[in-house]
Amino acid sequence: MAAPAGGRFGSGLMLPALRRCWAPLRRPPLLVPARGRKSRFDPPAKSKAGRVKLPPPVEPAELLVVAERYRLYRLVLHALRTEFKEEVMQKSREARLAKEYGKEAMEEHQALMAWNDAENARLRKKREERLRREEEELQDRKLQGALNHARLMEEFLKQKEQEVLQLQEEARNFITPENLDERIQECLDNPRNYNFAIDKEGRVVKRSVLS
Repeated sequence: MAAPAGGRFGSGLMLPALRRCWAPLRRPPLLVPARGRKSRFDPPAKSKAGRVKLPPPVEPAELLVVAERYRLYRLVLHALRTEFKEEVMQKSREARLAKEYGKEAMEEHQALMAWNDAENARLRKKREERLRREEEELQDRKLQGALNHARLMEEFLKQKEQEVLQLQEEARNFITPENLDERIQECLDNPRNYNFAIDKEGRVVKRSVLS
C-alpha cells in the first residue's frame, strides 16, 4: 500500500526538491560593473589632468535681483510660519484652558481676548491718525519751506536788479576815452579845495587858499 503524499515519506521526498529550488536565491548576487565608472582610487584621465573647474559666470544685476527675491521670499515664509505657529499655539492654549478650568475660564479668556483685540484696534486707529497728522504737518512744513525759498529768491533777484540799475546809473558818470577831455576841462573850470580843518561838530573852521 502506497504511503500518503502528506505523510512522513512524502515530506522527506519534497525537501531535497525545495532545497534545489531555493539554492540559487541563497547565492550572493553577481556585481555587474557599470560602464564608464571608475573607482575612487583611479587617477584622472589624461585629457582632464590639467583642467581647472571654474564656477559659471554670474551677472551682478541678476544676482542682486535673485538675492532680493530670495530675501522677500524668506520674509513672507517666516511671516506665514509665525502666523501658523501662533494660530496653533492659540488653539493649544484654548484647548488646555478648556480642559483645566472648564467653560467659565474659557469664556473669561475669550472675553479678555476680545477686549485685547478691541484695544489693539483702538490703538492702531490712534496710531494711524497720529501718523496721518504727522505726514500732513511734514507736507505743510515742506510747502512753507518752498514758499520761503521762493520768497528769498525773489528778494535776491530784486536786490540784484537794484544793484544792476544802480551800476547803470553810476556808469553814466564814468570817465571814458570819449568824455576824457570834457571831464578834464570840467575839473579845471570847477576846482575843489580839500585842504581844510573841521571842528567836533563837523563845521569847517579853516581852509587854505588854492595857489
